[in-house]
Amino acid sequence: MEVLKRIIDIRHWQHRTKIVVGVIFCVLAAAGILAILNPDRQALMKELSPEMQQLIAKDEGRSRKRVTVTYNNLAVISYCSCSSSGAEEMSERLVGFAGAVYHADSGVAKLVGQMANYTYRMLGCGENILHGAKLTIFLTVLTVIFGVILGMFLALGKMSKRRIINRLSSAYIFFFRGTPLLIQLFVVYFTIPGVFGFAWRNLFDTSSTEAVYQGAFVASLIAFSLNSAAYCAEIIRAALQSIDKGQSEAAKALGMSYAQTMGKIIIPQSISRMIPPICNEFIMVLKDVSLVFAISLMDITTVSKNIMTSEGSYLVFIPALVIYLIITAFFTCIYNALEKKFSVYE
Repeated sequence: MEVLKRIIDIRHWQHRTKIVVGVIFCVLAAAGILAILNPDRQALMKELSPEMQQLIAKDEGRSRKRVTVTYNNLAVISYCSCSSSGAEEMSERLVGFAGAVYHADSGVAKLVGQMANYTYRMLGCGENILHGAKLTIFLTVLTVIFGVILGMFLALGKMSKRRIINRLSSAYIFFFRGTPLLIQLFVVYFTIPGVFGFAWRNLFDTSSTEAVYQGAFVASLIAFSLNSAAYCAEIIRAALQSIDKGQSEAAKALGMSYAQTMGKIIIPQSISRMIPPICNEFIMVLKDVSLVFAISLMDITTVSKNIMTSEGSYLVFIPALVIYLIITAFFTCIYNALEKKFSVYE
């Protein structure tokens, strides 16, 4: 009966997987078609008013431009904004979608254009890896990787029969689980450099404008990894201790060492039990990364806040929410698939 139930579960999972793959394929196909039809910069510029085109033509060859042109291409939709200064002050916005160009100075087209512009800037398109959504994902992935590695040692330390190791591991976990993450970030970024007399930016080329952000990234990675390790340690410890003690005793009776028992028997069985809570920890870290706005690191939250300040529009937080939701949904689907795969053989 149990075997039949597992077979039904496997077939149900395979059916759902086929549906998900089909939906993804349709979405990618539609996106590909829209990307092909998406008007380029030249097509958008042709739709500008004759007056704006004349101002842009006059700017050719000038070192100081009177017309500021912004062009953002999000593959399926493009956005162009042109604004002039001086006596001939004027502004025009255009949106390209599905092979057509729309004026985006008012109404729904204006809203769509703003969303496209904000999304482009939050994703860090055209920038290096330490910007927007790329920074958020990169920092989250590294944090969880380092957190799991360090958490494994902490979990084994807390399970150790050696009192000193056990106490130190328990104290570490208690400290980082019992204090606010934001304060931990401040301590790593401000307090430690102040006490030891160094600056995080000095770890990189100080002549580069990115040195400050790179230093802040390293400090954030250290703070988040140390915090995540405390939570991962408890997850790993609970998973290891959930395995029946009889298996450890049987391994010991066969002459296996502690390391062999953990590496060949206990840990492989506990992996499937670790996956759901570690996946949940990943999602929590993904949202906690937004705290880096406090040290001006350019993640999604910081970029959206800066756009709101410069543009004066609170609509910027809508695409920020959508980006976070999409990222969370993407990784949730991956983790659900991993959980299904490992649980089949549990």
